[in-house]
Amino acid sequence: MVSVAQEAAENPPAPKQTPPSEKREKVSDLGAVVVTGAARTQRRFDASYAVNSLTAEEIQKLAPKSYADLLANVPGIHVESTGGEVQNITRLRGIPTDRGFIIFQQDGLPLFHEIDGHFFNSGEGMHRLDLMNQRVEVVRGGPAPIYASGGAAIVNNILAEGGDQTQGKAQLTLGDTGLYRAEAYQSGALSGQTYYAVGGFLREHDGYRDNGFPNDKGGQLRANLKHYLDDGWVKVSGTFVDDHNVFYLPIPVADPRNPSVSLDPFIDYFTGTMNSPSLRNVSLKYLDSSNVLKSLHRDLADGRHMRFGNVGFQYEHNVGDWVVSLKSGYTKGEVSFDALYSTTNPADANIFANSYLGTAQRVFGTGVASMGYALAGTNGATAYDPYAASGLVISAQYRAIESDFYSTQADLSAARRFETGFGAHDLNIGIYASFYGTTAFTAYQDMLLEVKGKPRTLDLVAYSAQGTPLGYVTDNGVLRYTTTLNAGEVDAKMFALYVNDTWELTDKLKLDAGIRHERYDYEGYAEGTASANLGDANTLADDTTRRFSGTTQTHDLDPSATNWTVGANYDFNANFGTYGRASHVEIVPQSNVARSIDPTIIKTKTDQYELGVKAAFGRSYVYLTAFYTKFDPLNASFVAYNPVTGRNDQSVPFIGTAVSKGIEVDGLFRANEWFALAGAVTLSDPQYDELQNSAGADPAAVNGNQIVREPKVYGNIRPTFSFMTGDSEIEAYLRYDFVGKSYVDLFNRTALPSYQTLGLGLSWKRGPWGVQLVGDNLTEEEGLTEGNTRTDALAGQGSGEAIYGRPLFGRNFRLVLSRSW
Repeated sequence: MVSVAQEAAENPPAPKQTPPSEKREKVSDLGAVVVTGAARTQRRFDASYAVNSLTAEEIQKLAPKSYADLLANVPGIHVESTGGEVQNITRLRGIPTDRGFIIFQQDGLPLFHEIDGHFFNSGEGMHRLDLMNQRVEVVRGGPAPIYASGGAAIVNNILAEGGDQTQGKAQLTLGDTGLYRAEAYQSGALSGQTYYAVGGFLREHDGYRDNGFPNDKGGQLRANLKHYLDDGWVKVSGTFVDDHNVFYLPIPVADPRNPSVSLDPFIDYFTGTMNSPSLRNVSLKYLDSSNVLKSLHRDLADGRHMRFGNVGFQYEHNVGDWVVSLKSGYTKGEVSFDALYSTTNPADANIFANSYLGTAQRVFGTGVASMGYALAGTNGATAYDPYAASGLVISAQYRAIESDFYSTQADLSAARRFETGFGAHDLNIGIYASFYGTTAFTAYQDMLLEVKGKPRTLDLVAYSAQGTPLGYVTDNGVLRYTTTLNAGEVDAKMFALYVNDTWELTDKLKLDAGIRHERYDYEGYAEGTASANLGDANTLADDTTRRFSGTTQTHDLDPSATNWTVGANYDFNANFGTYGRASHVEIVPQSNVARSIDPTIIKTKTDQYELGVKAAFGRSYVYLTAFYTKFDPLNASFVAYNPVTGRNDQSVPFIGTAVSKGIEVDGLFRANEWFALAGAVTLSDPQYDELQNSAGADPAAVNGNQIVREPKVYGNIRPTFSFMTGDSEIEAYLRYDFVGKSYVDLFNRTALPSYQTLGLGLSWKRGPWGVQLVGDNLTEEEGLTEGNTRTDALAGQGSGEAIYGRPLFGRNFRLVLSRSW
């Protein structure tokens, strides 16, 4: 946690209202201060680790579609932002996980202790950008393991606070994808020593892909109240989120029978999705532990519905030479999640149908002469001919998830700066504790669909020679009921003790070291399941479902972790310096292991080594950071989708390490008052190393391969042109993003090709008014992310380039109108 949010002084700083022309600190200013990962405020240029500060003005200019989009502007973080507004992928320096052990905080404290809850993440899943964000600070490596549990990086949202003068901003965003977003904030003084800030947003969005229903709808409200004391301050804050977000999953983009044939005529590359109004009233059936048939009715349009509230209390006080800081918060919420996940590739309709002929004849009688398709729910009366379209059918998995969660967290620290005969020390000692837990309910079932945007569900029918339906493989579009069924609950508590010391030997040389020890306790249970036949003789869809067996498996686990960091910084002069850093973070299994059946419990370790050079040239700067990351042990065991059972029950284990070495470049060149060039580029070599397989697979074919979904090069370049015309300020800027080739599978057989996109922004400001136009992917560049992780992570997709994945969004524009006061 950030132990002190303000620089220590004998007297607390008086609240200060900056003039309107200065109130948006520019990210390009070398004097910009950061508070994340340090005992007290410091200049970014003085930090002995890689840190970025993205201010409100810079965020406004970048106009990200999602939080993940914003993080794509930071070197070392590879982003797949094709899932929608939330539930995207962020990977740090080759760490082979979907979150990269990136810990999100709000004013120095997480909203939920762990990286992931049950089908929600505490990163962009709980944090949303709006005008209340004063700035976002991102620490990569460095002291992150000391100030965040399991943190290889920290993303800290610094919220606006009030000042002496009342100020605020209102903003309206309109998009050609059916986007309507209104947001506002205001801050000011309630009295001479008490200040407030409040803001939030409301938004509705049809979506970047055509679901046939709105994609995002909901909003957020945040507020804080801060009171200055004689020797410190207290602050209370609140956050409330109620938001629906539809999740985009991979789609087929080419015919598996002939990968050179595009499926674009049937499912549009840029706007198509398997999400459909046909899935707005889905029935999921299962037997409970008392053998009672339960039926759930779900609506795909509900998407990922996140509802939570957070209240916080912070206190800082000067006690002699010490600065004592307390940060605390309590979060309570629930998530309801509906999504259509990809499973296997599309199949030729006749081959797929005939694969069920033998079973249909055995179950429904020898009178079954043929298999055919009908629109779901028509009792076989409305025939469907796949060959009038693509000639393909596809199965996909409807997932319904429910979870309640809570998280209490508190950080108490004391910092002191003192002089010795061998330089000055800045010592920070703290304790952190969290009490948190989740409930979990999960039900999956497989659906049969046509290959088309907004597809209709299909029934596979067993017909007699006379064309009479004799039975159904499916049931109203359901291919297999309840292939996965889980329920459980866990309560957790953890305690951490940390200490960090920054030793200034001279005005040029600074050493830094810290250690953090954490202890956890998980108490949870998982309900057992067994195979069951629901007993409907007219369909095969309910023959092999999962049911609750009435058994319960309990777990009481107490993992621990010790993390450390050592760094050095040497500034040759005010414009040139260098730094080095080694850090070690241990990541204990998350609490969900205590609400799982027969969980695999592995504690992983990530070691990061950094060597950086920083240089300033007038108003220009460049940061070069060489890094080496080792992730050990890597459990590359993939639980794959089994098309025979319809369950994720095929496991192929590879155990080893993942290593990545590379260079991050973060710079700004300001040629004059009207032209600037900014960029963030990462060059790396992410590899598998020392993998072993106990099932007979040859690890030699994997060792040295590129880590799945990790490109070797990625980044962006952003030129900006600024002009003054009378009282108006005009800016025009381009954004060129590039991502190198990566692979969907361990054996590097199926590639996700490299791609480049071009964006454009135009803004006009005059006095309090502002207008901005933003366009993304202007050239409609085609690019795929993710692949189809349910089936291709081991052996690929049977093609040299991916034919199934999450495509980039097509060309889109947003118009932003704003007024400040």
